[in-house]
Amino acid sequence: MACYSYSAYPIFLFSFIVTSSFIVANAGNFNKDVDITWGDGGAKILNKGKLLTLSLDKASGSGFESKNEFLYGKFDMLKLVPNNSAGTVTAYYVSYLMKDSWASWDEIDFEFLGNLSGNHYIVHTNVYTQGKGDREQQFYLWFDPTADFHTYSILWNPSHIVFYIDGRPIREFKNLESFGIPYPKKQSMRMYASLWNADDWATRGGLVKTDWSQAPFTASFRNFNAKACVWSNGISSCSSNSTTKNTWFSQELDFSSQMKLKWVQQNYMVYNYCTDTSRFPQGLPQECTLTNKN
Repeated sequence: MACYSYSAYPIFLFSFIVTSSFIVANAGNFNKDVDITWGDGGAKILNKGKLLTLSLDKASGSGFESKNEFLYGKFDMLKLVPNNSAGTVTAYYVSYLMKDSWASWDEIDFEFLGNLSGNHYIVHTNVYTQGKGDREQQFYLWFDPTADFHTYSILWNPSHIVFYIDGRPIREFKNLESFGIPYPKKQSMRMYASLWNADDWATRGGLVKTDWSQAPFTASFRNFNAKACVWSNGISSCSSNSTTKNTWFSQELDFSSQMKLKWVQQNYMVYNYCTDTSRFPQGLPQECTLTNKN
């Protein structure tokens, strides 16, 4: 659900393509692959299921979720709200939360924080495991994300979670369970996307409010595919035989990808919880110190 915030560092949701090797959503069809869950008519599926738009006005935002649940996968997609989008959040994420049990909360978030025309969009990422989040990293984009569709991807496999933009990694969260750090691997998750008003925190920590004269705001989604292990009735569509044939399931960052990741983080990262010593005066989270040693 990802409707939360940390002071000036909000949390972020995302919309994505789920490319499926095991149960394939061939080229993707929103009519078959997702359910519109809220928005009072603000979400629309167009072009014979190839395009989905979410809209936000003063009355309501809108959102959708995948019909399937997944345990590991690769997910991508999205075109953002153009022009003056300050105060809005376009969210795309995978999540599991048992009712009334925050300790069960697993979530992987891509959120896009709206801006004033001509200013940078901020991409906000977070990872929740067993109810613990506070792992925010934020980035400026190096292009105008409203001008055309770009591919925003989440790779989630047993080794790590990687956030990508147009195939370029921007963040890696490693599986460090051997050091006692929880990793999302026991619960299947659905994909969610939403467009909503968050002008109490989304743009410059809430200083810039939503300009409702610009409404309705619209975010567009396309190319829904799914490379993923579909979870149904406690059984995964990934067998020990099939997983060996799908490179994403064991995909690691090679040297070239590590250099691309370093370039993004050196040039476009604007917040990293792993360097925020004022926020963690008792010491940085363990995964930060372990990752820095690697």
